[in-house]
Amino acid sequence: MMSQLSNQVSLITGASRGVGKGIALELVEAGASVYITGRTAKDMRYIEGKGVAIPCDHRDDQHTEAAFGRILDEQGRLDILVNNVWGGYEKMVEEGEFTWTKPFWQQPLWRWEAMFQAGVRAHYVASRLAAQAMVAQHRGLIVNISFWAAQKYTGNVIYGVAKAATDKMTADMAHELRAHNVAVVSLYPGLVRTEKVMEAADWLDLSNSESPQFIGRAVAALAGDSRVMEKTGQVLIAARLAQEYGFTDIDGKVPRPLTLGEV
Repeated sequence: MMSQLSNQVSLITGASRGVGKGIALELVEAGASVYITGRTAKDMRYIEGKGVAIPCDHRDDQHTEAAFGRILDEQGRLDILVNNVWGGYEKMVEEGEFTWTKPFWQQPLWRWEAMFQAGVRAHYVASRLAAQAMVAQHRGLIVNISFWAAQKYTGNVIYGVAKAATDKMTADMAHELRAHNVAVVSLYPGLVRTEKVMEAADWLDLSNSESPQFIGRAVAALAGDSRVMEKTGQVLIAARLAQEYGFTDIDGKVPRPLTLGEV
């Protein structure tokens, strides 16, 4: 049974769909006050009556500052930040050519900018604003959604560098925030049944896959753990947390945690 989060205020960035949407829905279920951001208002309508949607382009610092300002004005605090917003997955096919797996010397340069502007830098800016509130209240949790590409070649060079930067940012932010009782972790999903993944379901082995809500249950479990500071600075695997905290996926299954060798 997950701890109730009725006294906690959360923000999930990039929560229009996929993993972000799953996390938002599970934090609502756990009783948290939930705010989400996304670039398109209509894609966030699912949260109506359950939480608050804030249109926000995290590549624009003024947008991000306005979102945090609104949350702090309305709630006076922020307890959970999930940095899920990301870029670089757009236009995997350009002019009929699949560029995602191209070697780095043939990669479009816009993909670097997309992953670092809408991904790594966006996480940094949001964490900076969240940390100011969390340090003042001497409590908080920042979760950076990351992936095995930080540790092993997966897809392309840019992706690996961006995810490695995310994990290093987690470790160093945790170092600086430890004395303030604010935890920072990187959280890895497995194969998630997002909308895009399900479009390719006929070509994929989904036998050990996860729903988008599964990683949300991992975030809720961390947020409800009074000893979460013991995990600060670490890379955590959602399926491993399910075994530790005793939660299941929405279908009652517990996906097997992947290892570096299996990715």
